[in-house]
Amino acid sequence: MNNFTVEAIELTRVYGGREAVSNVSFTLSKGEVLGFLGPNGAGKSTTMKMLTGNLAPSHGSVKICGIDMIENPKEAKALIGYLPEMRPLYKELTVDEYLIMAARLHRVSSKHIKSAVETAKERCGLGDMSKRLIENLSNGYQQRVGIAQAIIHRPMVVILDEPTVGLDPIQIRDIRALIREVGGEHSVIISTHILPEVEMVCDHVQIIDKGKLVFNGAIDVLKKQRIGNKLLISMHNPPAADAMLSIAGVTEAESLPGGLIRVRFAENATPAEAIVQAAVQHGWGLYQIAPDQTSLEDVFMQLTYQEQVAEEQPAA
Repeated sequence: MNNFTVEAIELTRVYGGREAVSNVSFTLSKGEVLGFLGPNGAGKSTTMKMLTGNLAPSHGSVKICGIDMIENPKEAKALIGYLPEMRPLYKELTVDEYLIMAARLHRVSSKHIKSAVETAKERCGLGDMSKRLIENLSNGYQQRVGIAQAIIHRPMVVILDEPTVGLDPIQIRDIRALIREVGGEHSVIISTHILPEVEMVCDHVQIIDKGKLVFNGAIDVLKKQRIGNKLLISMHNPPAADAMLSIAGVTEAESLPGGLIRVRFAENATPAEAIVQAAVQHGWGLYQIAPDQTSLEDVFMQLTYQEQVAEEQPAA
C-alpha cells in the first residue's frame, strides 16, 4: 500500500485527433505542493479537469488516495477540493451563506457545518467578511472565498487552477502565503503560467508544453538548473574573451558591454580562483565575480526548445 494522495498514470486527452495532453504521469504525497507550469494553451487546465473528474481521459487513469476516478468517481471526488480558474461563486450571497451551501454540497454533516465554516474563514483570513456580499468584496478576497470552499470539507487533495490570475501584487503575496499554509495539511496542486510563483510556493514542479511533460522534478533541481556552470566577471580593463580560454576549466567566454565577461566552465571545474589570480597578474582590474544565474524564463525556454528539437529530429 503506497502513501500517494494522487496518482496520474499516462493521462492523455484527444480533441479532434489532436492530443491536448499526452502521457502525463506523476504522483503526489500528503504535505507536498506541486506546481504545474506551462504557457497558456499547454494543457494545464485540461489536466486539472481530468484530475478532478470533470473530464474523462481518452487514455490513462487517475487515483485519489488509491481510489480510481473512473471506477468510483463519487468516492474519489469527495477527497478533492477544487478551485477552477473561473471561480464558482454566487456573488449575491454573503460569505457565510455561500460557505454553508458549499459545506452542504460537500456533504459536511449538519452538526459540523458551523465549525467547518468558521475554520475555513479563519484559515483564509475571512473572519471579518461573514456578512459581506461576495459581489462587494475585492478580487483578492473573492479568491480567498473560492479557496475556502475548496478546503471546507478538509479534503486530502486541493487543486487550484491559476490561483493568482488577475490579482494585484499585495493580493498575490497573500494568496501565495495561504497556499503554503494549506500545503502543510493537504496535498496541493496549482497550475500556473507564472514562473516565479512555482519557485516561491512549490516543493515539486512539472513543466508542460504542447501537452507533454518537459520537466519533472523537485524545485531544488530546477533552482540548480538555473545556477548552472557560468560566471559573470566585471573588470575595469577586461581582456579579449579569448584570453579567458587559457584558464584551466574555462570552456567558453563572451564579452559583454560595460567591461563584463561571461564564462562557462566544465562540469567539475572551479576556475574562480584561477581567474582572480590571472586578473591580478595581468592588471585586468577585477572588481566582481559571481555565479551567472539563468532566469526562470530562460530555463523554461531551454526546456521547451529541447522538446521542440526532440519532436523534429524523427521527422528529419
